[in-house]
Amino acid sequence: MKKGKESKPHIGIFGRRNNGKSSLINRLAGQEIAIVSDIAGTTTDPVKKSFEITGFGPVVLIDTAGIDDKGDLGTKRINKTYDTIKIIDLAILVIVNNRLGDFEKQLIDKFKYYDTPFLIVHSKSDQNPLSNETLELLKGLYNVTTIEYSSIDSNKWENSLEEIIKQIQKTIPESSYKTPSLIGDLVQYGDIVLLITPIDIEAPAGRMILPQVQAIRDILDNDCVAIVLKEREVDAFLRKTGIKPKLAITDSQIFLKADASVPKNIPLTGFSILLAHLKGDFDNYLKGTPKIAELKDDDRILLLESCTHHVSCDDIGRVKIPRWLSNFTGKKLDYDVVSGLDNLKRDITDYALVIQCGGCMITQKQIKNRLKPAIEAGIPVTNYGMAIAWVQGIYQRAIEPFVKQEEGGNLDYL
Repeated sequence: MKKGKESKPHIGIFGRRNNGKSSLINRLAGQEIAIVSDIAGTTTDPVKKSFEITGFGPVVLIDTAGIDDKGDLGTKRINKTYDTIKIIDLAILVIVNNRLGDFEKQLIDKFKYYDTPFLIVHSKSDQNPLSNETLELLKGLYNVTTIEYSSIDSNKWENSLEEIIKQIQKTIPESSYKTPSLIGDLVQYGDIVLLITPIDIEAPAGRMILPQVQAIRDILDNDCVAIVLKEREVDAFLRKTGIKPKLAITDSQIFLKADASVPKNIPLTGFSILLAHLKGDFDNYLKGTPKIAELKDDDRILLLESCTHHVSCDDIGRVKIPRWLSNFTGKKLDYDVVSGLDNLKRDITDYALVIQCGGCMITQKQIKNRLKPAIEAGIPVTNYGMAIAWVQGIYQRAIEPFVKQEEGGNLDYL
């Protein structure tokens, strides 16, 4: 499956000011994408650049501000540098002159907290080689790969760069660039999959939304047949053709219509639930979704949109889900919506429930780190599609394709 713009592997470059981070990025990219200067603090905000690493594939490289920045503005830059760790799949920490102090140790602690694999690059090693003391400290404390990187004006830098690329290939998690199948566990060769796709005010003109496109591609990749139709055509299609699809997938906001049209002996789920199972925190979604029934007056709900888009008058996250939740619970609820990967304006403990979108535009790592503070604080988390299925009374049917009936009636997922 082809990855979206933001679902490419993300690699963050970290270190103190003037340690050579921007020079390293330019060499990895093979082009001048980061400003190189002898003046400390040239890089102010994290800068993203998409390109292809030769022999590896497309990635997003992120150049960050120096972790030793100073002043009030510098503190804000450092906070943005730390925020970057939440969205990356691999970190490269650049050190120079064998300096491994509190700045570096704080970064490494953050890498470990977010389960982010990392490499250490000792820059300008032709001028001041990596000492045995530093090497033993890194191996003893962190058991991390350390690479010596020559100055860019040295004739040895190409060998250093080749080794860094080799270690990136070795260290970055496969899950960041090898996307598992959306429906591979649910279908076999030649199966027919029915996709129910409403064309409404939120549908982009002349095209389909990304989860629908991803599903079609995945069906084809699994050598199956995709039948795509609008919700009002389902009854007539099934009646006239006599076809029994192996699986039906619907847009979450028309779950009720799909549930009524698709016979109960045909498994039915939603595009958002497919994504929740593929790249969300499905374990915690299953635990958190039933907590909707326990919401009380004045509880605050956090809705996490992982992309920015034009907001329509019938927006699924900002309008429909709040309306459905309030109607289902009969409670006076408050809602906050955060788009993209922006920071929260409130403490996570202010919320009684967090609802994450499918996350078609971002990586699995970004979704899981987005939800991590809520889970650690004991705040229930769920997903757009699973929450909609719950309030519309078809939750068990919607998750059933991903679970199996155990003896005693308990549901466990595959």
